[in-house]
Amino acid sequence: MKKTALVVLVFLGMAACKTNPFTGQKTLNFYPNSQIFPMAFNQYDEFLKENKVVEGTAEARMITQVGQRIATAAERWLNANGYPGYLKDYQWEYNLVNDSTVNAWCMPGGKIVFYTGILPICQGEAGVAVVMGHEVAHALADHGAQRMSAGTLQQLGAVAGNIALQDPEKRNMFNQAYGIGSTVGVMLPFSRSHETEADRIGLQIMAIAGYNPDEAANLWRRMQANAGGQAPPEFLSTHPSNETRIQNLTEWAPLAREEAKKFGVTTFK
Repeated sequence: MKKTALVVLVFLGMAACKTNPFTGQKTLNFYPNSQIFPMAFNQYDEFLKENKVVEGTAEARMITQVGQRIATAAERWLNANGYPGYLKDYQWEYNLVNDSTVNAWCMPGGKIVFYTGILPICQGEAGVAVVMGHEVAHALADHGAQRMSAGTLQQLGAVAGNIALQDPEKRNMFNQAYGIGSTVGVMLPFSRSHETEADRIGLQIMAIAGYNPDEAANLWRRMQANAGGQAPPEFLSTHPSNETRIQNLTEWAPLAREEAKKFGVTTFK
């Protein structure tokens, strides 16, 4: 059993070989699109059935229009950088849901939801583009599949430890230490790295789509004000702190403008 668990862990680690086109780095991802996309699409459809989708309003149309511009910009970048057909299995869909939650999300394969609660923070189309670029970036970089892959390895590590330790007291101590250590030391930093990566990719894509990348830092200043200082320490959070994000986005905005210039975009909304 010990050898079997070790072999499985080694095999899965070796199988994690998909390349992130935006960073050029190998990623922890052993769930193919053909497996994860259908699950995501079904979950998305169920979510829409169970929630109030806003249709026919100016705000709903804006969400769709901004989403389409962001998706087109992403495809332009991917085609220009040697990844034609990368989005062939994506099925973009954009919906506004009547909910006071200050949030938006994108499922693997391009299924996007904005809650009405985030619109006052966005303050218009450019702010929506900041959020949309970030959420689309998660889907482009396969962050959902990577989180699933990391979760699987975390579970297998726990199983391997429990198999290896026969003494109940040692096993209990291992489970407590492993749970805290693997979460705070591995899973949370992994999640924060995804958020930072999505911020950078999203900033680049929104600029190519013609939106002012300076708006990203401004949006996160409004997010910070809305939160009122109520946030856990960064090392205990799935997301970077607002201060970290504002600093990063401010530094990256000129780089996003330069990237947009390669595609003939020199003026921004």
